[in-house]
Amino acid sequence: MNKFLKYNKREPLSGERKISYSQFSMYSQCPKHWELAYVKNLRTFSQSIHTVFGTAMHETLQHYLTVMYNDSVKAADAIDIHDYLKDQMYLIYKEAVEKMGEHFSNKFELGEFYEDGIAILDWFKKRRGGYFSRKNEELLGIEIPIYHPVNETNDKVMMLGYLDVVIRDKRTDTITIIDIKTSTRGWNKWQKADKTKTSQLVLYKKYFAEQYGFDVEKIDIKYMIVKRKLIEGAMFPQKRITEFAPASGKPTRNKLANSIKSFVDTSFKDDGSYNEEREYPAVAGKNNKNCKWCEFKDRLDLCPKINRIKE
Repeated sequence: MNKFLKYNKREPLSGERKISYSQFSMYSQCPKHWELAYVKNLRTFSQSIHTVFGTAMHETLQHYLTVMYNDSVKAADAIDIHDYLKDQMYLIYKEAVEKMGEHFSNKFELGEFYEDGIAILDWFKKRRGGYFSRKNEELLGIEIPIYHPVNETNDKVMMLGYLDVVIRDKRTDTITIIDIKTSTRGWNKWQKADKTKTSQLVLYKKYFAEQYGFDVEKIDIKYMIVKRKLIEGAMFPQKRITEFAPASGKPTRNKLANSIKSFVDTSFKDDGSYNEEREYPAVAGKNNKNCKWCEFKDRLDLCPKINRIKE
C-alpha cells in the first residue's frame, strides 16, 4: 500500500463533486465542450492505441522504480521488463475493448507499439542512473492521491488526481514530483509553452504541499517525456527520454489558482452541483484547433458552427 494513503486523513463529504485536471483543461480551451461532456453528461468512453501504450508504459516504469527503490537496482534489472510491458498492453487493451464493445487497433499496430516500448525500456535501463539513483534518493510513493478542495470558497468541489512518482532528495530534503508523459516524437517548444499541458503539475504541487503538510518552496516538478519515435538518419545523438520543468513559482501558482477559482465559481453552485443556468461559449480557437479532436464537432444540433468563436 502507498504509505501516503495513511496520511490522507481527509474524509469525503456528502454531496462532494470530484473533478479532474482534465476537466479544467477542457473548460479552459472550450467551455461548451466541457458543458456537453459533463453538465449534459454526453461524453462517451473512448480509447486509442496511444492511451493504451501510455498507460502500459506508466505501469511498467513505475513497477521498475518501485522494485529499484524498495529492493535494489539488481532486483529491478532482473525483471523481465519486456514481458511486463506486453502483459500490461494486453490487459489494458482487453479491458478497453470490453468497455467500448469493439476493437480499435490490430495485432500489427499493437506489435509496432510494443517494439517501440522495448526500445524505450532498453534505452532507459542503460541510462537509468542519469534519471534515478538510490544513493541520495528515496521513493516517497507511486500514484500518490490528491484529493483537495479546489479553492477556499467552495469545499464541495474537490480536485482528484494522482502523482506518478514522488522522490525525496535525502541531502537537501527537496521533493520532486514527476509526471510521465508518452509522446510520439517528444514535446516541441510550442507544446512546452502550452499552459493547458504543463499546468497540471503546477496545480498538483500546490495541492500536494497543502494536503500532506510540505513546504511548497521545497517541491520541484518535472515532466518525464518518453519518446516513442526517433528521427531516422539523424546526425546527432537522440534521447528516448527528456525532462522538462515548467515554471512553478508563487506568481505562476497564484495565477493558476485564480483561473481554476473562476472556473469553479462560475460553473458550480455552492452545493457542488453544476451551474446549468449560465451560457457556456463554444471556443473553436485559431484554425479551429479546439474542434479538431472534439467528440461533438459534428453534432451541429448541440454546437452550431455559427456559434463557435474563433480567436
